[in-house]
Parts: sequence; C-alpha cells; structure tokens
Amino acid sequence: MSIQLGMPQPREEAASLPSAPAARPADAPAGLADRYGRRATDMRLSLTDKCNLRCTYCMPAEGLEWLAKQAVMSAEEIVRIVRIGVEQLGVRELRLTGGEPLVRHDLVDIIAALRSNHPGLPISMTTNGVGLAKKAAPLKAAGLTRINVSLDSLHEETFTQLTRRPFLNQVLAGVDAAWAAGLGPVKLNAVLMRGINDAEAPSLLAWALGRGYELRFIEQMPLDADHGWTRRNMITAAEIRELLSTDFLLSADPRARDGAPAERFEVRRRVAGSADGAAGPVLGTVGIIASVTEPFCSDCRRTRITAEGKIMSCLFSREEFDLLGLLRSGASDEVLAQRWQDAMWIKPKAHGMDHVGLDAPDFVQPDRSMSAIGG
Repeated sequence: MSIQLGMPQPREEAASLPSAPAARPADAPAGLADRYGRRATDMRLSLTDKCNLRCTYCMPAEGLEWLAKQAVMSAEEIVRIVRIGVEQLGVRELRLTGGEPLVRHDLVDIIAALRSNHPGLPISMTTNGVGLAKKAAPLKAAGLTRINVSLDSLHEETFTQLTRRPFLNQVLAGVDAAWAAGLGPVKLNAVLMRGINDAEAPSLLAWALGRGYELRFIEQMPLDADHGWTRRNMITAAEIRELLSTDFLLSADPRARDGAPAERFEVRRRVAGSADGAAGPVLGTVGIIASVTEPFCSDCRRTRITAEGKIMSCLFSREEFDLLGLLRSGASDEVLAQRWQDAMWIKPKAHGMDHVGLDAPDFVQPDRSMSAIGG
C-alpha cells in the first residue's frame, strides 16, 4: 500500500464548511495554547471507533453503531493531520488510539508513513492486545516506538467477565511479543472494578514487575456507553494505594511528572518485621491515573482527534470541532492549523467545565464512550 506523505487531498464538494469555534485572540501564544496557560504537545489520535472487546466500563454487550467507512479518516488524511500538528503546532508526541487500532488493515502502513515524515517523533499506541502477537514485530519495524496494553485481570474467568470475550491468552501473548519486539517500555493499563478484580491489584503488580512491565492503574471514569458510572462504586486512587500496601511499599518517583497523566511510585517489597516495612532494592514503578479524585487538569498537555477527524480539547468536553470536513473541503494547511488552534484555545479548565469536579452537580457525562473518543 502506498501512502502519500501528508500531501493535500483533492477538493471534495461540501454543502457548507464545518462549524468553527470563535477565533482566538491575535496575541494568543503560538501552538495549541489555551486560556489557562496550558499548551498541548501530546496528540492522541483515534484510528477507528471499532473494537473487538466489549469491556463493561466502556461499551454495552451488544456493541455500538460503528462509523461508516467513509466517515473515518483515511491513511492519507491521518498523515496530513499529524504533519500539521508536528510541523506547525508544536506536537512533540503522538499516541495512536481507538477503538482498537489493530483492527485497521492499513495500520502498519500508517505508522511507516508517519515515521518517514517524522524520524524523531515518539509514536506510541494503546491496544487491547488481541492480535498483537502477530503484529508486534511488523509494527516495530514500521517505526512504532512503544506500546500500552489494556490488561485488567490475569484470571480467565474475570477477564472474560470484564471484556465479555475469552481472549486472555491472546492478550498475554501479545504483551510478551511486544516486549520481544523491542516496543518498550511496555506499559499495562488496568481498571479496577469493585468486587470484580480489585482484590487482584497486588498480584497483577507483582506479575508486571517480575517481567519488567510498567503497570498503571486507572480510576474508572464516567465514559461508559451505558452511563452507569457512579462515584461511590469506583475504586479510588487512595483505595488502590491501600490495596497495594498489603504487599508493597510505595514511594514517590523522583522523576518529574512533566505533564504525564500517571503519578508514578517506586515499588519495594514489603517485609514483615523490618523497621520501615520494606527491604531490598526498587523493583520498578507503578503509575496511578486518578482523573476523578486527584485530577491533573492544570497541567494537561493533550489534544485529541477522533476517528472521524473531530477536535476534542478535553476528554470530557461536550464540544467538538470538525477538522476532517474542513480538510475535505479543500482547506489549506494554514486554515486547518488555525481551526485546530481556535478549538484548543477554548479548552475547558477541567472535566469539560470551567472548574474541577467530576462529582460536581453541573457535570454532564459526554455522549461518547471512551472507545468512540479515543483514549
């Protein structure tokens, strides 16, 4: 498959230009800056809304209505949008998301084209790991830098209960293949659900540390398609730390967080009877992403593009702005960059609002689930 490296596409007729946000001030800072002094340099781009799992915290058992093929960005359009972000708007890191990126037949070609355009750009990908065992080496050869794999349980029955699919062995094989291919550091993402897999937290961490993987626990967020999320049912960051404390001693990672969503901790084995509860060297690190109870919105550096080319300035935003429609109408790179900047300028302060608080009375859950937004 041949992909033109970011060249403008032929003009398509459009009934009207896509709606646009209000223009940002002429004296606004360069790049993807917002009104709160933040600047987005981390781009999350969704390749598809489709997924081959049905995780309970993400989508209903029957799945969702997928986007039509023509509504999703083509490989050429993806390459062009990324080029504009990197060359004109200061994007310094790219994460490919979904849905499930591995379901795109042209994934390896997309990554190869992106790498050809941007030799030094860190390109990572978040995946559920189903099918990764066969694709890890080709992805690395194409130019993928590293990978994040979702893994909520090491027990077959629990994994199947959470994902509604019996694919645990495929995921574990994919994780090992990613490590063998050199897609490290391999990061694992786990969402703990009360009464289902929360007791598994220490053993999941021990398993990851023993293999050199970096585990990150993520608080369940109100981004499920069923809109069944409740604050009292979620496992909080404080509870996660308490669950891990039975076996491990956590201490703050001395490295700067530098805008990362995960707060990292150095991990040592807890030893009964020792003066401080621990002995021996640091075994590795664990991260906790506490979007709900310990939000990090003030240092958010992310900009999101959905699979159909909509700009989302915030994961919880209910406002989206169409970049792909503008691109297909024949707009220049400069016009596309301006639309992107305008959309990011009005980024909300936190959680889709101009104040922090997912449990605030005025919080409204976005219509889209996580799979439809792109994590």
